[in-house]
Amino acid sequence: MTVTVFTKPRCPQCEATKRQLTKQGIAFDIVDLVENPSTLEQLQEAGFRQAPVVITPDSSWTGYRPDLIKQLAQQNAAAEVTAEQAQQVLA
Repeated sequence: MTVTVFTKPRCPQCEATKRQLTKQGIAFDIVDLVENPSTLEQLQEAGFRQAPVVITPDSSWTGYRPDLIKQLAQQNAAAEVTAEQAQQVLA
């Protein structure tokens, strides 16, 4: 699962989001919006107005959303179980 967190410096919600994703065992990529102004512009054009912006394969949101991070962790765990079961069937 690819998760990208678009952040900015000195952003408490960005830091909280990264901590919670790490706590839930979700791997993620970080994009610093200060270093990527064209990406910031694209996100603003798409309607995002707050950092962090989190993009997953199935959803996106802004701000610190521990409820959505927990849902993402549950989806990730379910996908891992399904993949593990498939491996057992193939073995």
